[in-house]
This record gives sequence, C-alpha cells and structure tokens, in this order.
Amino acid sequence: MTLATLPGFVAGTWDIDAAHSDIGFSVRHMVVSKVKGRFDGVSGEIVTAEDPAQTSVRVAIDLKTINTYNEQRDGHLRSADFFEVETYPELTYTATGIRADGDGYVLDGELTLKGVTKVVPLAFELNGFGPDPYGGTRVGFSGQTEINRREFGVNFEGVQNGIAVVGDKITVHIEIEAVLRQA
Repeated sequence: MTLATLPGFVAGTWDIDAAHSDIGFSVRHMVVSKVKGRFDGVSGEIVTAEDPAQTSVRVAIDLKTINTYNEQRDGHLRSADFFEVETYPELTYTATGIRADGDGYVLDGELTLKGVTKVVPLAFELNGFGPDPYGGTRVGFSGQTEINRREFGVNFEGVQNGIAVVGDKITVHIEIEAVLRQA
C-alpha cells in the first residue's frame, strides 16, 4: 500500500478521543510472565496534510494515570524508581511524517520520557476513515513499538533470588480513535 492510495483519506486536524483510545504496554515480570497495563490519560492531535507523508502527530500521556490493576504496583511505578511523576508528569510522542512499510505504515517520531528524547519508530495500521453517528468524521489507527526502559532513565534494578523483577524491553500497544475538528 502506498501513501497515495490511503483509503478514504481526509485531510484536517483530528483530536484524539480518549474515551475510545487505548495506550497499553506489557513488560516481562520475573522472567515467567508479562504484566500489562495502560494509561488512562491520553490527549493529542493528528494533522493529516494534503500530502499524507507530511502528516504530523502530537500525543501526551499523563503518567499519573498508569493503571496495571494493582494500586500498590501503580504507586511504585509513579515513584522515583520508575517514572518519577512529580518531576516528569508526561510522556510525549511527536512525529512529523509517515511512510509506507509493506501492508502498513510507520511514524518516525520522538518519544520523550523522564527528560530523555529518542527517535522511536511506530509501526501502525490504518483502520479507516468514516462518518460517526453525530455528524462528525472519525479515523482509527492500531500500532505497536518496543522501547528499552533503560534508554529513558528508568533504571530500577529489582532482583529477587537472582532474577530480574522487571524486564528492560517494553512493548507498547496503541489503539487511537480521533475526531475531525470542525472549522
């Protein structure tokens, strides 16, 4: 698929619909399983340009809204051992273009976490553009990427019985629905 043939493409500014979007993650725990979680506070916008390759994305995630379905663990993740949310309350992702990649697309954006910014490519699938029942227009994307937490200063060294409590590789799963901003 090429950028020139994006099905149903609509140029404009889109606001992320937090109620219909999900930013989740999984990380290895004690070598034997994966812990999953999500961030309940996501906001941002997507600007689809007439030339789809010039599309830009800006997303902010409120790190205080981490939710692993375990309040004690969530509190620890908010602490200086991990996200240090009192000093670094947000994770941001900014991209200034997309490119075709096989059957999907890639955003080459910059992720900032704990004051560290790194280029992080985000592979994604365009789920589609279409009308909603309220007279608006929506777009949906699904994506995934991996980061190494240590590259962003998340250096917790928990070891129990010689086994790392938390893996270094974090898989990030993204489901975004956005609404076309009315002029």
